Amino acid sequence: MSNKIRIGVIGTGQIGKHHLDNYSKVSGAELVAVADINGAEAARVAALHAIPHVYTDFRQLLARDDIDAVDVCLHNNLHMPVTVAALEAGKHVYCEKPMAGAYRDALTMWETAQATGKMLSIQLVTLFHNNMKAARALIDAGQLGRIYHARSTGYRRRGRPFVDGYGSATFVQKEQSSGGAMYDMGVYHIATMLYLLDNPEVVRISGQVYQETAVDPERFARSGYNVEELGLGLVRFAGGLTMDIIEAWAVHMNPFEGSSLFGSEGGIRLEPFGFYRSLGDLDLDTTVNLNGYDWRLHTVRENGDAYDEPQAHWVAALQGRVPLLPTAELALNTMLISEGIYLSAQLGPGR
Repeated sequence: MSNKIRIGVIGTGQIGKHHLDNYSKVSGAELVAVADINGAEAARVAALHAIPHVYTDFRQLLARDDIDAVDVCLHNNLHMPVTVAALEAGKHVYCEKPMAGAYRDALTMWETAQATGKMLSIQLVTLFHNNMKAARALIDAGQLGRIYHARSTGYRRRGRPFVDGYGSATFVQKEQSSGGAMYDMGVYHIATMLYLLDNPEVVRISGQVYQETAVDPERFARSGYNVEELGLGLVRFAGGLTMDIIEAWAVHMNPFEGSSLFGSEGGIRLEPFGFYRSLGDLDLDTTVNLNGYDWRLHTVRENGDAYDEPQAHWVAALQGRVPLLPTAELALNTMLISEGIYLSAQLGPGR
């Protein structure tokens, strides 16, 4: 593959614009085409980035034989059909999170990538944060011993899209987004934990979801708001490992503690980052210089820039500079857990 990766972006809404901005800062990326049903907006966005080709039918973009990879930036329920079409057209695919609107669709995406031999990556930006890199380094060095429990947390006091004053109503409509806090924020925090746990096999899921916090009546009427604002779960993995989950778009509470890992020899909290262990009768609470760690990753180690953010990593992986992080596998297992929580809430205790 040539040094420059030629990319087409499908969807020029809020997420598409963000991805395009990221690609414009990646020296190995060449933006070739965009597609969106809103042709005028697609043309406007393309002009901002000097992108030569604009389509209102994404299939025309996929028909080009000079595009190496496409980036899918559409509503959750559209991820699967467009990703599958792109993979079958011979393109590598990067897709916005969550992986799809349902686990079955996410599995279809994964199976199609395997069948076509094309690379599939899902946007999981938190994997590229310095606290994640530090946590991974401590785990790989054996500093936690045997990890037996993880806690996945996400918090907003009043941060529901549209009804709390930002974003569009589609974010709170199950017909468009398939879920609320779990699919919007939870995907990051759950996938983060799965990455640090080496993506273990899920054995059992139980959970509950809520929509209880008051909403402005006029906004509620306009929004079609029918997704959860709070999700809770407990996951049992093979080998006895467990994880508890709390993900809030809106809750009458001060911020939760950051996601954490409990090991036989030590523990980690991701935010604020801390490493905890005991030495005989001494209990040690360790802070870490994350900025210094990041500087050395870029100056002492090779390819530090390939792990700065998702689009930079995607392009570096397509160039063969670094192996692709297993974002699709992590996102698939995250979909299983999120949907399991929804089903547990729907079916009730004991199911």
